[in-house]
Amino acid sequence: MPLDMSAIQEAYASHSFVYFDIETIPCQDESYLIDLERKVKPPANLKKPESIEKWLAENRKSAAIEALSKTSFDGGRGHVCTIAWARNDGPVAVRHAKTTADERSILADFFGDLDPYHSETLVGHNIAGFDIGFLRKRAIYLGVKMPASCSFPRDPKPWDRSIVDTMAAWAGGTNRISMDELCQILGIQGKDGFDGSQVAAAWAAGEHDKIAEYCKDDVWRTREIHKRFLAAGY
Repeated sequence: MPLDMSAIQEAYASHSFVYFDIETIPCQDESYLIDLERKVKPPANLKKPESIEKWLAENRKSAAIEALSKTSFDGGRGHVCTIAWARNDGPVAVRHAKTTADERSILADFFGDLDPYHSETLVGHNIAGFDIGFLRKRAIYLGVKMPASCSFPRDPKPWDRSIVDTMAAWAGGTNRISMDELCQILGIQGKDGFDGSQVAAAWAAGEHDKIAEYCKDDVWRTREIHKRFLAAGY
């Protein structure tokens, strides 16, 4: 369906929308993996000491690795490896960390580009449930100063006017929809087979350009989704 470009242009003329997306990876601290191994517990149905010992010998390492992989969703343990963003119809900027030592600088670059004097609306997919909270925790951990809350709200609800969470705006309430599925519904080009679940392996393999391009493409998709909302008077 053709878009009402006049509605989109009117919205852009009167307001600044910052479309953004992040990519994250699990904790890279090997000592934490050792700690997770120590904390692995056998299934409760195992009672005999020899059965418990056998299960731990066979499963302790894999259980710890699985637990470690889930830290890519935990801003206290995981890391931001990529941030991409664009303002209204402007070009997409991207910052990528090839090492965890670079994480602090990419957060600072993103925060530094947000307008400290005028309100901007952050737009993203599931940003209320994930991205903003992850960035907030990493900023606190790394000692990166966050922008004023008018540009970077600390803990917004999906319905807050300071953000547009495209997942919540479409699905409503506590319902969920993936970005790829929403793109399919709205006739927007979706993902090309690479997705967020593959980022950690790609980062470990040194495929940094692939991750950066993927994150940039997600910002483009987010903007195209939001344009459908604007055209409909959302």
